Amino acid sequence: MPKLPSTRATAPETVWLAGGRHAGPAPQEVLREHLRKLKADETIHDFLETENSSEPDGHVFEARWQVADAITVRARLTTDGREHADEERRWTLAAEAERPWDPAWPSPATMFWPEESEIPWDHDLVGGLRLRDINPLPQEDKALRRLLREAAHHSWSINVVVHEAMTTDHRGRLPLARLLPPGLRHRVVEHRAAPEQFQAVNWALYDLGVRVPRGGAVILPGSPARLGYEERDFTVRSVFLDGSEPTELLEKVVRYAALPWPLPEAAADAVTGLREDWHLLTLEEARTLVAVYAEALDAMTKSRDQYREATELAHAALASIKDFRGTASGAPEMSGSQDGRRLNQLTRTFQRVADTVRARRPAMRDDAPDRGAGGPGTEPGAPE
Repeated sequence: MPKLPSTRATAPETVWLAGGRHAGPAPQEVLREHLRKLKADETIHDFLETENSSEPDGHVFEARWQVADAITVRARLTTDGREHADEERRWTLAAEAERPWDPAWPSPATMFWPEESEIPWDHDLVGGLRLRDINPLPQEDKALRRLLREAAHHSWSINVVVHEAMTTDHRGRLPLARLLPPGLRHRVVEHRAAPEQFQAVNWALYDLGVRVPRGGAVILPGSPARLGYEERDFTVRSVFLDGSEPTELLEKVVRYAALPWPLPEAAADAVTGLREDWHLLTLEEARTLVAVYAEALDAMTKSRDQYREATELAHAALASIKDFRGTASGAPEMSGSQDGRRLNQLTRTFQRVADTVRARRPAMRDDAPDRGAGGPGTEPGAPE
């Protein structure tokens, strides 16, 4: 009997996620310099660099800042230690706010990467694709099909395929990203099909279950598809590439971004890392964490002491039983009053054992540390 696919967790509404590649061998230098500048400008409150224990030569950067109405955002960017095609290094970025994410807030990507850089950092996880530019589709059919398949199955970005009804001038060569809300500009890949590629691109899209209208656009469903995705809801019949604002397409991209996203394994790991391996604590958070550990230690100490007392009482009870049996067997002429006193003494000993055990049970429930509080570097409850 085939195994049913496991249910994937969906991205929390408070979380912003992106993944890409830096087209160079030392992204940590760029990140470090930019974070220092933003901290000096008070754009971010603070940042911290730590080692990536799961990736040799990898790096982890944490940063904290505030958005509208003093809402705190915590973000964690990791780079791997492996060089990929053209010496590129992959990066993943997870950010979480105290409220559901608003696309109008600044992009977390710009809190780590400079908007303009000599070495591009805004390549998609699928090699060769740019996040803030137009990506012409390959002319060769097999390459075109392979690229769209990889983008649909392996990219974390929102992939939009636009077909040009006719050859465009400079006004039609402006990327869609510039018109999107800041929080979406680094999460969209725009593919462009030339006029003569209409049939070829739809042949390539056939396996994905969607098609692009002539002169229109379609947003790919992703793999697995976002919950609630229907092709007709994310298809645009006509996109005018004359420099005007494609309002309908922009609205559909924003609506698509709001759909529940079943997280790929690596994206789920990024959220877990942000929540459970966080090290950039404020003074108040550090005090809270110390208090949690102190309570847990106190609970364990009380438990140990109660176990010891119960053990000592149990030994005393056993000794009383032996003494009672020995006296009863060796002195048959014992009076009823003496016998009663020994029985009362034995009963009191057992009562102390029972009272100690009963007292321990609620104490353990009240004092035991919350197992869901996480390990070192994890604040209890919601993000700051």
